[in-house]
Amino acid sequence: MIKVLLWDLDNTLLDFSKAEKAAIAVTFDKMNMSKFTTKMYNSYTKIDRLYWHKIEKKELSKDVALVKRYEDLFALYGLDTSMAKEFNDNYAVALADIIVYKDKSLDILTSLKGKYKQYIVSNGVSKIQHKRLKNSGIDKIVDGVFISDDIGYEKPSIEFFDYVLNHIEYKDKSEIMIIGDTLTSDIRGGNLAGIHTCWYNPQKKGCPCGYKVELDVQSLGEFVEVLKLINYTPNK
Repeated sequence: MIKVLLWDLDNTLLDFSKAEKAAIAVTFDKMNMSKFTTKMYNSYTKIDRLYWHKIEKKELSKDVALVKRYEDLFALYGLDTSMAKEFNDNYAVALADIIVYKDKSLDILTSLKGKYKQYIVSNGVSKIQHKRLKNSGIDKIVDGVFISDDIGYEKPSIEFFDYVLNHIEYKDKSEIMIIGDTLTSDIRGGNLAGIHTCWYNPQKKGCPCGYKVELDVQSLGEFVEVLKLINYTPNK
């Protein structure tokens, strides 16, 4: 029986992609830079993804990687790369104030409150994530929050999950499930930790070899219905 839900935050409970795009556009405008286009955003997402993989693999520190992604983007479009650090700082402020819910997530978290222990497990920047959780109201619903910056390790490292499992009420791994959209951090981390996994996969992507995905759902509502079936106990 599942008793504990470990929720990824970005692009699982909150629509990070929409908030991110809006925050970058706001920052371009604030710093009087060129118009931020869809083409630039598409380039940025590819660059950003590469740097987050480097963070997950411990190849670069987060502070360095988050600035370098903008250095690469600016170099690609002929912009002043020396503005990357200031841009990243301004972007972080804008991002924390833009809340876009994913898939009725707030209603779903509220409906599960008291039935399950619910925790946030996120690789985001601590100051930004805590503010986003407060602005979204999610912090008042969940039973705890675990941010990689606060712990000192990123998902999918076993150190991150060991810390989480040592600081939650239930210790039995058979009662714990992680729900997230990212195979390399959420599902890989769950596999390494030996807990149940649910891949939030609204785009119906194929799953490459090497990942153990127990549930593959296209909506959070679908996840809730499957969870009911998993925990169903017939009357005797």
